[in-house]
Parts: sequence; C-alpha cells; structure tokens
Amino acid sequence: MNNKMWGGRFASGPDAIMEKIGASIDFDWHLYRQDIAASKAHAEMLAKAGIIAADDAEKIAHGLDTILSEIGSGTFEFKRSLEDIHMNVESRLAELIGAAAGRLHTARSRNDQVATDFRLWMRERIDDIWGLLGDYQRALAEKALAHANTVMPGFTHLQSAQPVTFGHHLLAYVEMAARDRGRFADAQTRLNESPLGAAALAGTSFPIDRDMTAEALEFARPMANSLDAVSDRDFVMETLAAASITAIHLSRFAEEIIIWTSPLVGLVKLSDKFTTGSSIMPQKRNPDAAELVKGKTGRVIGALNAIFVVMKGLPLAYGRDMQEDKEGTIDALSTIAMCIDAMTGMVRDMEPDTARMRKAAGAGYSTATDLADWLVLTLKIPFREAHHVTGQIVAKAAETDVPLHRLPLAEMQKIEQRITNDVFEVLSVDRSVKSRVSYGGTAPKNVRAQARKWLKKLDKERE
Repeated sequence: MNNKMWGGRFASGPDAIMEKIGASIDFDWHLYRQDIAASKAHAEMLAKAGIIAADDAEKIAHGLDTILSEIGSGTFEFKRSLEDIHMNVESRLAELIGAAAGRLHTARSRNDQVATDFRLWMRERIDDIWGLLGDYQRALAEKALAHANTVMPGFTHLQSAQPVTFGHHLLAYVEMAARDRGRFADAQTRLNESPLGAAALAGTSFPIDRDMTAEALEFARPMANSLDAVSDRDFVMETLAAASITAIHLSRFAEEIIIWTSPLVGLVKLSDKFTTGSSIMPQKRNPDAAELVKGKTGRVIGALNAIFVVMKGLPLAYGRDMQEDKEGTIDALSTIAMCIDAMTGMVRDMEPDTARMRKAAGAGYSTATDLADWLVLTLKIPFREAHHVTGQIVAKAAETDVPLHRLPLAEMQKIEQRITNDVFEVLSVDRSVKSRVSYGGTAPKNVRAQARKWLKKLDKERE
C-alpha cells in the first residue's frame, strides 16, 4: 500500500517508528485555525486567477468551514497516520467534498503552508502576550502609585544600599515590561510577511497572485525570496528571544517576592490565593506561584536554545529538522503567557509590611551617601574626601552600635569639626528618598508622576 500523501513513488507505507517520529499532529493541531484560514485564502486566489473553477473553490471553502466547526466542537478525529494538521485537514476535506479537495494543494507545498500557518499563529500569540504584559504594567503602576511614599531598603549585592520607595522599585519592572513589549512588537513586524506561494522552495509556474493572499491574511507583503520564505525561522528565534528576556525579568521579580515573603525578611505578604501549605508542617505558607514562575523560565530559554541548535547548521532550503520548531515554541509561548498572568495576580495580591520596610530601610547605615552629599553641598568638601569622612563616621556608629541619626554630633565633629546640627536633617530615610529628585530618582513626587504617566498611557491603549 503506497503512502497517500506522496503517491506512487513509494510502494509501501512507513515503518511504525517512522510514523511515530514523523508525526507532529500531537502539537501542530494548535495551528488548525490558521491552516484553514490560509487554505481558504489560497483557494479563493486560485479561483480568481482562473487556476481552479469557482465552483470547486466554493466547495473547498464550505468544506473548510465544516472542518473548523468540527474541530471547535471536538468531533474532529485527528489521525497520527496523517502526520500533521495540514494533511488531517486535507484528508477530511476529501471525505466531505470529494475530488475538488485535491485541487486545493495546487501551486503550494507543505513547506510554504506550514511557514504561513506558523507565522499567523505566532502573530496572534504575540498579540496575546503584548496585552498580558500591558495588564502586568497596569498592576505594577497602580501599586506603585499607592505606595509612592512607602520607604523600603534598596539593595546592591543584596546588601542594604540606599533607601528607596516601594513604588519606585515596582516602576523598575514597568520599564522592563515596556521594553519586553517593544521586543515582541518588533518581532511581530518582521514576521508579518507571507510565505504563501513560495511553494516547496522555487516558487511556482502557476499564475498566482501572492499579493492577494498576503492581503487576505493581513500580512504586510509577500516574502520576496522563495528560498528564504520556506527555510528560515528567524521569526521563531526572535520571538523566543523576546520571550526569554521577559521570562528572566519575571524570574528576577519572582525571586524578590520569594525573599521578601520569607519570615526572616517579612517585607511583603501574599494571600492564600498565591501560596500553598506543607504536607507535614502546618505553619508553612510557601510562595509556590513565584517559585513556579522562576522555575518555568528554564522552559522558555530551553525552547530558544533548541531552535538555535536546529537551525545553526541547516543548509537551504527546508529540512525535516525544522519540524522541531513548533513543539517547544508552542509550549514556551503558552508558558510565558501563564507566567505573566501569575505575576500580575501576585502584584495585585501582595501587601507590603510598611512598618517593617521602613525599619529595614534605615538598617545598614543606608543614609551614609546622604551624609557624604551633605558634606559636599554644605561644607564644599570634594566628594572623595567626603566619602572618606563618611566612612569614618559610619565606623564610629558601628563601633557604638547606633544608627547614623543617633550618633552624637560631638562624635561626628571629632572626625570633621565643621559638621553642624543641620546634618541630622538628611539622615532620616524619609528625607533621603525625598531628596532623590533627579529624573528617574526615587523621590515620591517622581514616583507619582511616573506611575500616573504609565497609567495614562495604558488607558490610551484601551481606547
């Protein structure tokens, strides 16, 4: 029995393991809407160009609509023996409309068909992710506005550095998410070209209208080179690169949430919605949602690495290796969407312990830089000298185990006699954050302005 897909060249069917390794229907069924849409556009173009009869095109369109309905209702039977979504649809189309179904594949190949379907599918997923990132930004900006005055410790090397506001910290992730959205938007712009009509690799001798199908599928234009159209997957790599960077940003924030919610730190609390208990320790409240976001980052980055490895040594044009472009990508984009959604939920859910944040903000002599700045501004001491003087004052405070604002003025004057009582005005955490008024700084008025700016921008997107 010869293979129905490629006819008389083969006298027998594939070995069982060949059928198993070759089948992609287990994951590329996700592309069914795109496959049907592209086939309808192709059939309409063939009829308009006089390549197939209008009556056959109508039968094809009706049959494809029936298949779409069957898949949507769950009555369609996907067959692994037919390998992929394309042949599953075409086989069922033949059952529904007979010989006319065989005309659909005129002037196209599975090579340009799959490239078209996958670009359409990824274009939609990027839209979904872009929207989810906007929701995430909104949650962050709203929380930032509510906590523009909430003082918390800022860290470098995970050590107390300078006081910042909780709102300022959250706005950092708004900015990261904005760049993430930009990367996805850029990737979508570049992938929005139509491979349909490139056929197997060389184009076709049929008088097709590639502009017509590109317009019908809302592509910006047809791809200009048939070899490139069927053989490159840079649109997959670029989108997965954007997803990987996004995943890393989410993972960093997730790790902070894990640290903050630890009883040893206790800066933030999550409710029962985003925590779980222990099977043996009844007191536990584990930040599992944040841990899972952090863990799932590996799946997204892994998909990017996998497509790099698939493509790195592949000569033009299409190779069956490229079937491996979809399974990891489908999983990765589903995963990143879920992680963004989970992080958005945690941002809305989290409640800072403002008293504990304030106390922690003053620990570790975090206003030492404010003291150095005061020495420069008030006493006109060069900054390097002021840094040295401040270091000596911090050492004295540490020696006597008191915070900077509790160190007696007389002790400071032993180190720098020109210091006056006015210095204590800059040593509180509140005054420290209020003084950081440079553009992009942590001053509460800056935070409020930036949060409102972002909320206004996000509101405009919804109009």
